Amino acid sequence: QVQLVESGGGLVQAGGSLRLSCAAFGRTFTSYNMGWFRQAPGKEREFVIAINSNGGTTYYADSVKGRFTISRDNYKKTVYLQMNSLKPEDTAVYYCAAGDGTIETITKRTGIDHWGTGTLVTVSS
Repeated sequence: QVQLVESGGGLVQAGGSLRLSCAAFGRTFTSYNMGWFRQAPGKEREFVIAINSNGGTTYYADSVKGRFTISRDNYKKTVYLQMNSLKPEDTAVYYCAAGDGTIETITKRTGIDHWGTGTLVTVSS
């Protein structure tokens, strides 16, 4: 069992940066592929970015390519989302997710085993 706790959300102006963290509590963090999703008001939850268990492979949604990066520290059991050049349309609750299937099951939301409770990111124009 893994519990995920996000932090780092807040209010930022357009063009600014934020770094989100997702701390995992449990013994099997290193076996999980990790991802970030977001849900804007009135919209479906959407895939943002993912990283495989050893940090060697990443997947990005087209909307964040070149602006967001994902990384993980398996010793600290933490995954990070660095968000640069933020836009008002990036405003959403950001959720951390973990799955022990293929990384594609993360990106397609078919293999999410654990979700965090979310952290709100608000980008003002």
